[in-house]
Amino acid sequence: MNAVQHHLSIDIETYSDIDISKAGLYKYAQSPAFSILLFAYVLDGGPVEVVDLTQTKYLPQEVLRYLFDPNCLKHAYNAAFEWYCLSRYFELESNKSYPPEAWLPQWRCTMLHGLYCGYPAGLDATGKALQLPQDKQKLSLGKALIRYFCTPCTPTQKNGARTRNLPHHDPDKWELFKTYNAQDVVAEMEIENRLTNFPVPASVQKQWETDQIINLRGVKVDTDLVYSALEIDSTVRERYIQEATELSGLENPNSVAQLTKWLQDKTGNEITDLKKSTVSELLSGDISNTSARRMLEIRQALGKTSIKKYQALEAATCADDRVRGLLQFYGANRTGRWAGRIVQPQNLPRTYIDGDLLPLARDLVKSRNIDGLQLLFGNIPDTLSQLIRTAFTAAPGHTLVDADFSAIEARVVAWLAGEEWVLDVFRTHGKIYEATASQLYGVPMKLITKGNPEYALRQYGKAATLALGYGGGAAALITAGRLSKDTPEIELLDIRDRWRKANPAIVQLWRTVEAAAKEAVNTGRTIELWDGRLVFSRECDPPNNLDFLTIQLPCGRKLFYTHPHMGVNRFGQPSLCYWGQNQNTKKWEVLETYGGKLVENITQATARDCLAEALERLEANGYPIVFHVHDEVVIDAGPGKDQLEDVVRIMRQVPDWAPGLPLNADGWINPFFKKD
Repeated sequence: MNAVQHHLSIDIETYSDIDISKAGLYKYAQSPAFSILLFAYVLDGGPVEVVDLTQTKYLPQEVLRYLFDPNCLKHAYNAAFEWYCLSRYFELESNKSYPPEAWLPQWRCTMLHGLYCGYPAGLDATGKALQLPQDKQKLSLGKALIRYFCTPCTPTQKNGARTRNLPHHDPDKWELFKTYNAQDVVAEMEIENRLTNFPVPASVQKQWETDQIINLRGVKVDTDLVYSALEIDSTVRERYIQEATELSGLENPNSVAQLTKWLQDKTGNEITDLKKSTVSELLSGDISNTSARRMLEIRQALGKTSIKKYQALEAATCADDRVRGLLQFYGANRTGRWAGRIVQPQNLPRTYIDGDLLPLARDLVKSRNIDGLQLLFGNIPDTLSQLIRTAFTAAPGHTLVDADFSAIEARVVAWLAGEEWVLDVFRTHGKIYEATASQLYGVPMKLITKGNPEYALRQYGKAATLALGYGGGAAALITAGRLSKDTPEIELLDIRDRWRKANPAIVQLWRTVEAAAKEAVNTGRTIELWDGRLVFSRECDPPNNLDFLTIQLPCGRKLFYTHPHMGVNRFGQPSLCYWGQNQNTKKWEVLETYGGKLVENITQATARDCLAEALERLEANGYPIVFHVHDEVVIDAGPGKDQLEDVVRIMRQVPDWAPGLPLNADGWINPFFKKD
């Protein structure tokens, strides 16, 4: 692209009969009913103009002149929406010489800019976090106007049985909607102006573009499996409800209040709720009443949420049987990692069915053979839950190639810390769980093999590797390390202490990182660690009330912590604090951090950067990625591209900025998605 000469800020309002919150952008915009209602824009900082596309078919020549000019950058908040909707408006998908992908490099996303700088997603939330003046913020009345004009309405006698509200049905509201549309551009531009001194790096911009291409490509869905699973689930649920009604005599066995009282009467136990965890705990206990046990089993089966993922697939799958928009770029803005959307591929149920039996299970579902499923696999809701990931398939004549980084976080944290014995493990045999167990207990690693009593130590090596790299203790060994909840605390603390003694460089990394962060915040000094591999700075822009602790990662990308200061943590101790979005409450508030947490952010962010580079290399080498999950990529490979060895070779390539990082990957080839 040549030197940028012009900037066009855009916000559009649209209509579709598809619910975007359930179906996602792509099915929403692909509906025959889709249309653009309003087009607000600002050219080169001029006045806001609003084009009413319900009154005219064409955008002004001034807009058209710059809309496809490569020397004019197009800005929008959540620019993926404007880019794709306008691509549909201009029918670019049928334009082989200029498809949507060719237009994409001209777009800049202000939402990404905010996320990169540590602010929450959402135009309204970002504006409030930046403390924009009221006249620069998003108008609060927008949701009601969008419901009125942008979605179908319920036909009533009062509204003449219409299914859609048009401008002439309420001219005053329509004029207000235009004002709202214009104000969104004002808010978007103000956010962009505020953050202008902290730009999104070119490499991250390129990754965003690649992400849009992957989302637009989508992945093939086995719709026969999806529809059959939904029908089977409906039938089985009816059977469970009927059985529960007959067993209990309750009018509504799905009622928590009714069922809780019935179970208390039958078991004599005090039961306060019927959450999944409570039901599981009750079933693991001693319940002698067979009716009560069966009711709990039914409750557990009915509580399976995986059917919601089948429903999500049904709602979002496009007419060509592909689901699009599964990934949210920079969805975790503390690290820059991707988040899942629609079906949440990062949070699919685990599969325990033997891999060789998966084709049989899928065939039984697709033939709607309930009795066969019951006979061979037992619990049908659980079986459907395990099969949800297999609904993602290769296109006809293609195959899925899956490759996954091996123990990427353990490799990265050891590389950052210079924990040489761990790096030696990864440079050689790679058996980090066995090697860790050997280090912890002084047992020769050759003895920690299946069939030997010492093999039991492997689970402790695994738990320690997964849980203790970021300063975690006894609780982390259970939550992240997945040790049994009834493991004695003294045993958990012993594992923690042994691991820390065996990994002094990683323990020191926590302390050094915390000290560097505090020094940067308290003095404003820039602190470089390990020849500039990590750089801690306090970066400010007083006129815009911006103040950040930044951590420059090995790749050059930065992590941002807004308005850093010394405060008090939950234990009443002095702590490094900053403003951010609470992941539980979603509120913008003061958060605390410490060395181990900062190391976790840095490690996960660096692992993310390794994945991002691999995605770029794979795409450049003609491997079309359809989605990725954590550190795993899924490729819809055509003939001649189903080469797992080549994909793994590309994944193993060490980035130029990470010399000495021992990367490794492995994978599989299969017609449908699975868990290896």
